Amino acid sequence: MTLDRAVLAFAGVMVLLSVVLTVYVSPVWMWFTVFIGLNLLQSAFTGFCPAATVFRWLGVKAGTAFG
Repeated sequence: MTLDRAVLAFAGVMVLLSVVLTVYVSPVWMWFTVFIGLNLLQSAFTGFCPAATVFRWLGVKAGTAFG
């Protein structure tokens, strides 16, 4: 798995988790979904993604977007 796919998979899991928490725990968890969306948006423009940094540190091989 490349770094790009790991970041996309992680973002997808976090979005689904935040939706489940919003539905079953509290509507306040919707802010977590907003945070994830804003992080995805800023990484599209800046190329910086904290999750990519962590995955790179864990040894996931580089992809094309977060090389």
